[in-house]
Amino acid sequence: MIDSYGNKETKARGGEMLDRLPPAVAQELQSLAHAVSYPQGVVIFSEMDAAESVFVVLSGDIKLSMNSRDGRRLILHIAGKGEIVGLASALSGAPYETTAETLYPSRLGIISRSEFLAVLLRHPEAYQTLIEEMSRQFTKACDQLRTLGLSSSAPQKLARLLLDWSENGQVSEAGARFHFSLTHQEVGEFIGATRETVTRTLSEFKSRRLIAFHGSTLTIPNKIALESYAHC
Repeated sequence: MIDSYGNKETKARGGEMLDRLPPAVAQELQSLAHAVSYPQGVVIFSEMDAAESVFVVLSGDIKLSMNSRDGRRLILHIAGKGEIVGLASALSGAPYETTAETLYPSRLGIISRSEFLAVLLRHPEAYQTLIEEMSRQFTKACDQLRTLGLSSSAPQKLARLLLDWSENGQVSEAGARFHFSLTHQEVGEFIGATRETVTRTLSEFKSRRLIAFHGSTLTIPNKIALESYAHC
């Protein structure tokens, strides 16, 4: 299990986006948002669904993924508290580009696309923040695809993924550490590998002392060693 693709406790993953909007805009969006609680594993929307709403993550985590025709899944991002899901599609009017699913029990603030766009028409000063957010999301997606496409092996992909997650973890005398709470299957969906490959590779990393587990915490004792492994 893993939780530091951005870890709820150690990584902002874009931070509280509402806090970065002009106060009048944030207040109006909050007044419009209809809060709904969802259990784990609920699909909020699917690829190619009409973009009828945007979703503000109030608590929990939302897994954003793309699916192939043969059923394979690629996870692009885990959206955490403060992020707005479905933003690009709401602005463009195009169908949702990803599938959004609750990774844990989550609470979302739902705003209809028409109301969201009406707020922006009244407050065009908000577009700068939204453009910055979309740019951040695009950069994260590019980073994910770069890891997937330019690494030649599953161990290299996994090493790069763990190093990326560790960037916003905690630093201790034992090394860089972060909370780990995704399943091996979900980790595989980040790097295009099977659950068995992820399990085997993590075991290899542990035997080589590239990583260590203490309960649900993963520690990288020597990031330079893992970086060398990632680029071998």
